[in-house]
Amino acid sequence: GQPDVTDPIHVYTRSDAAGAPATWAEYLGKKQEDLLGVGVYGDPGLLDAVIKDPLGIGYNNLNYAFDMDSGLPVAGAWVPPLDVNENGRADAAELYDSKEQAIQAVLDGTYPSPPARELNLVTNGQPTGLVQVFLTWILNDGQAYLEESGYVALSAERVTAELQKLD
Repeated sequence: GQPDVTDPIHVYTRSDAAGAPATWAEYLGKKQEDLLGVGVYGDPGLLDAVIKDPLGIGYNNLNYAFDMDSGLPVAGAWVPPLDVNENGRADAAELYDSKEQAIQAVLDGTYPSPPARELNLVTNGQPTGLVQVFLTWILNDGQAYLEESGYVALSAERVTAELQKLD
């Protein structure tokens, strides 16, 4: 930082109910409605507000914080480290310079949940027919597309367990 800058920071949060703010609030031991700041609609809006404000700070999903092509932080954005090991400082190992590093940290458990979170699919009863085919594809071939989309692929053990639920 710049110690000579004494202006207050501008905190941005989501104005709409969504998974990212709910998970961020949970990480802080709060609820989404407890998050203070200027409410901005959607992930793209929040990122845009922070980029345009030199004193702005906010939170976002990996797919918005990191560029889809390069995997580096979006131009104009910086992804600061979080003190996830709670030692009172943000260590170099807690700085993720790329989406690939952030995803690896989730995979190896060094980046906790929350703020990382699982997403689940829900069906109306036991899936059959095309729904079952689609869910099977997600758990098999579909895993190859997750990282490029900013998600973490399931472990082989987890895939096996979830496939058994489809039988």
